[in-house]
Amino acid sequence: MKRKLVSILLCVTMIGTLAVGCGSKDKGSDSGDAKDSGSGDGQVLKVAAFEGGYGAEMWDEVAKAFEETHEGVTVELTVDKKIEDVISPSMKAGDYPDVVHCATGREAALTETLTKEKGLLELTDVLDMTVPGEDVTVKDKILPGFLDTLGTMPYADGVTYYAPMFYSPCGLFYNAGLLKEKGWEVPTTWDEMWELGDKAKAEGISLFTYPTPGYFDAFTYALLESSGGADFYNEAMTYKDGIWESSEATAVFELVGKLADYTEPTTVANANDDNFTKNQQLILDNKAIFCPNGTWLPGEMADAPKADGFEWGFTAVPAVAKDAKPSSFTFFEQMWIPAEAENQDLAKEFVAFMYSDKAADIFAKSGAVQPIDGMADKLDADSQLYYHIYDNDAAVAVMGGFAATEPVEGVSMADSLFKAVNSVMSGDKTVKDWQADVEATSDKLRDAMD
Repeated sequence: MKRKLVSILLCVTMIGTLAVGCGSKDKGSDSGDAKDSGSGDGQVLKVAAFEGGYGAEMWDEVAKAFEETHEGVTVELTVDKKIEDVISPSMKAGDYPDVVHCATGREAALTETLTKEKGLLELTDVLDMTVPGEDVTVKDKILPGFLDTLGTMPYADGVTYYAPMFYSPCGLFYNAGLLKEKGWEVPTTWDEMWELGDKAKAEGISLFTYPTPGYFDAFTYALLESSGGADFYNEAMTYKDGIWESSEATAVFELVGKLADYTEPTTVANANDDNFTKNQQLILDNKAIFCPNGTWLPGEMADAPKADGFEWGFTAVPAVAKDAKPSSFTFFEQMWIPAEAENQDLAKEFVAFMYSDKAADIFAKSGAVQPIDGMADKLDADSQLYYHIYDNDAAVAVMGGFAATEPVEGVSMADSLFKAVNSVMSGDKTVKDWQADVEATSDKLRDAMD
């Protein structure tokens, strides 16, 4: 869905994506504090945002709130479920948004492509800016850990290029009502998982399903950390030589290979962007027990039919190593500024505004939680279930994905490690071949790291 908050008099590009800003152009400023209201001077700020499971309306409200705190500024907002397809043609023609909300890990890989091409503006100075309308800096509002990860510093050089946005603990969703009915316990180890899988199979229920192979990112990250620990995980994310041939990595590959025997038979056929909700529906219909996903899933399936007694359940991914704790990858979305943005000062102010109480409260009404202390407590009781998964040290929080590299034609860790899962599940690719492909991809990307 595309939404605009600009006058019809603004000139638009032929594909109807982003209007050309008619205000002043101030590229490359190093300003430290957000400007006061009235600094807009008729500027137009072009904001492009991905419409995820939280919907598009919250972006309208946040854009309006920003305009109210920045007199003279007009936010031209474009929101779409396939935001990359909407803005990429204009970007190729040299017409860039000022601010983009588009996470890593998406199939179009727009964020990764701009990162590899050094097409992003450094945001380290934004962390020291005062949040508009408040007396605290951005970095002092963001939860610990979110600024010390490859998810915000993609070049592993201590420089921030991504602003962390809505965060979501990822894990395994299930029908708690089904387990209560059957008298089954939620597994905390993989031995218990396999035992439950055998019990369920005897009753015609599969242990596992997944929306698309892309959802194996958070799931695999959790498995890797619990198999080898934090240092091992970081070495995998930075393509250490031989890391994917290690015993810790082998345990993860073999586990997923075994999981194929417990995956609902129709899963692979529907594991694509068109039919993924059919796989999610499997746990609502008691045809499969566990499905890896993020906190947006209940909202995404809110109107879907559910089995009698259905009740959302959520648990961390059982640990691979015997002495490790369960783990949950914290997925968070990213906001960034293209290096070619026209209004970089104003764009930085908009990013800083994302951490204001006003903006965070607007997002929270739609279930989108900013990584700000106390925000999870403002959610309803059901949502708090997911965000308290780390309470009392019950699960290890895992954050950050693969380090950015120079572009390598035809080489993608997402393709080799995640998309290949469909072939593994269907039996078209062996676990050993899958593992070898990932190691080969890692070798090529390591050579392309800065």
